[in-house]
Amino acid sequence: MTEQLHDTVLSDAALAQLFTEARSYNGWLDKEVSEDQIRRIYDLLKMGPTSANQQPGRFIWCHSAEAKDRLAAHASEGNKDKVKTAPWCVIIGYDIDFHEQLPWLFPHTDAKSWFEGDVEGRIAHAKRNSALQGAYLMLAARALGLDCGPMSGVDLDAVTEDFFADEPQYRADWICSIGYGDKSTIFDRSPRPDFERFNTIV
Repeated sequence: MTEQLHDTVLSDAALAQLFTEARSYNGWLDKEVSEDQIRRIYDLLKMGPTSANQQPGRFIWCHSAEAKDRLAAHASEGNKDKVKTAPWCVIIGYDIDFHEQLPWLFPHTDAKSWFEGDVEGRIAHAKRNSALQGAYLMLAARALGLDCGPMSGVDLDAVTEDFFADEPQYRADWICSIGYGDKSTIFDRSPRPDFERFNTIV
């Protein structure tokens, strides 16, 4: 069964849903997204690979009007409505002390010791691997028929202070609205480079 799965290429329709026709949305249809759908997104994204299964991503899913208003207060003017009107807006953060969880996340060896006393190294790993998890989040949402509106136009220090106050080792990195996108709110697709422009085969 495993070999068969690995030999299967996704259909053009599936690739379009995930990549070629997927867009970043600026507005949302008035259509509810359930907590069950959000939990399914996480159950998929957590399966994506991270270095030594670090799983440094920390996510806050803003669903209530109060939570979205709090988050929107830290967003740039052009992003406030993108946060407020979305069914959900998730804060993608990372845990600087992710290594404390490695004894059970990566039990094959003493991986925790690799990172003890190296805060800067942990930050670099946490940023890189949580960014991967954020990308998995978007693909998972799209795979489940939802749309995404990723944003970095937000005061991340303020978001960290507001939403991660009880976890001082956590840092906010970016945010992403999730729902059913309103196609009237997207721009024409920006150019994408061909292979030769930014790739080298050696």
